[in-house]
Amino acid sequence: MTPQREEAERLLRLARRDEGALCALLGASGVAVAVALFHAQQSVEKALKAAMCLHGLAYRRTHDLEELAGQLADAGHPPSVGDAELRLLTPYAVEYRYDDEVPELLTSSQALTLVDGVLSWCDTQFQQAA
Repeated sequence: MTPQREEAERLLRLARRDEGALCALLGASGVAVAVALFHAQQSVEKALKAAMCLHGLAYRRTHDLEELAGQLADAGHPPSVGDAELRLLTPYAVEYRYDDEVPELLTSSQALTLVDGVLSWCDTQFQQAA
């Protein structure tokens, strides 16, 4: 296994860990949805970076999901979700982490669907690269 593939697999494991945190926090009482959606954003970010690493694409340190997806699309590996959906999730990475009144841009259900879709797409990328 190449170091590139190992790093891609590590990032995908971390993406799944964030998905687990998302699910746990959504089920916990007294937890703001924005706190849970931070983990949704992180899961998607790490899955996109895993796919980029798998395909030999360099990425800069960013939380901008549209930028990451755009790089993948430009390289011929467009993610399964659109920019409009990713745009709604990106602010939970930084901007909304420090606000105590956060607008709900996505419902819990929409966030879970988005994360599941990106992780499934990423799994397919790994299968095709095997």
